[in-house]
Amino acid sequence: MRKRTAHRWQLTLIMMVGVFVALGSFWLVQVVDQAGQKAQADRFRDEPDYIIERFSTVRMDMKGQPAYIISGDKLTHHPIDDSSLIDKPYVHSLSTEQPPMNIHALTAYVDQGNTRVKLSGNVDVVRPATKQAQELRLKTSTLTVYPDEERMQTDAAVEMLSGRSTATGTGMTANNATRQITLGGRGTITMPPRAAH
Repeated sequence: MRKRTAHRWQLTLIMMVGVFVALGSFWLVQVVDQAGQKAQADRFRDEPDYIIERFSTVRMDMKGQPAYIISGDKLTHHPIDDSSLIDKPYVHSLSTEQPPMNIHALTAYVDQGNTRVKLSGNVDVVRPATKQAQELRLKTSTLTVYPDEERMQTDAAVEMLSGRSTATGTGMTANNATRQITLGGRGTITMPPRAAH
């Protein structure tokens, strides 16, 4: 009788150990599987969630009027920081109060809730001629534009052409709303000779 009872206890103990090992193994498999899924998800977090070819978007101002158009060859959106990379961007302002401005570049990085555009590579800014002013053109390698505020700035070298006059400098701030441009660093200004009377 004692042998049978001892045998039962041993059998019960072995079964309990087996159950604990099975549960532990199941738990370990679940933990490893979840870690693997998380690692897989983390790997794709920096991947773009959408890509748009040949796109164009209109941004409205606070009054509900079209403020500017941003278009380009390709837009790649990254959800991790809600930023976008644009190939061959074109920015066209639609302000009714100020002369329109057109900006071209090789690439643009849009962030901060679509309120900041960092342009790079052959940045070309053109404000067409009006009855009151000559055409204004700016050329630089990088330019940060704040479209909602109608201002832009750069620390890079800038060449500015207005009519037949040329000005160069290193660094620039410009405000299209006030029509003020400030060139930094040691710059040069070249003006055409006055016409003889």
